Amino acid sequence: MSREVDTLMAEADHLCHRRGLRLTPTRRRVLELIVESPGGAKAYDLLDALTAENPSARPPTIYRAIDFLLNNGLIHRIESLNAYVSCTCPEHAQAYQLLICQDCGQVQELHEQTLDERLETAAQNQGFKVIRKTIEVQGICHTCQQKQAS
Repeated sequence: MSREVDTLMAEADHLCHRRGLRLTPTRRRVLELIVESPGGAKAYDLLDALTAENPSARPPTIYRAIDFLLNNGLIHRIESLNAYVSCTCPEHAQAYQLLICQDCGQVQELHEQTLDERLETAAQNQGFKVIRKTIEVQGICHTCQQKQAS
């Protein structure tokens, strides 16, 4: 595993321990697979990888692990891609935005608190109760822009 993967996994372990949650071996492995997929991982890709390691793995196994990881802020769902990406900052699991590169698929997580607060206020001013927010911005990352320029 890379240093980044090790760091995110250690943070997940710490968060689960602090919250009294159980990061089972299956949940941990699904999280590792998602962390190792910087452009996001689809549920059936996760199932294929897990089945290769454990032939008894079935779709409910993956979806239960994904639900646990989502509900505890360890991953985010990329709505436009129907995929999952690791959360780089579980303390901000509800206030985040995703930048998605259309060329390389890299997903970057932002925490623009002001944007989140303005959106929340605008919704409240309309008498709207926000249950879930998903802000995804499609574009071209800096690295791909440099490749295109050369």
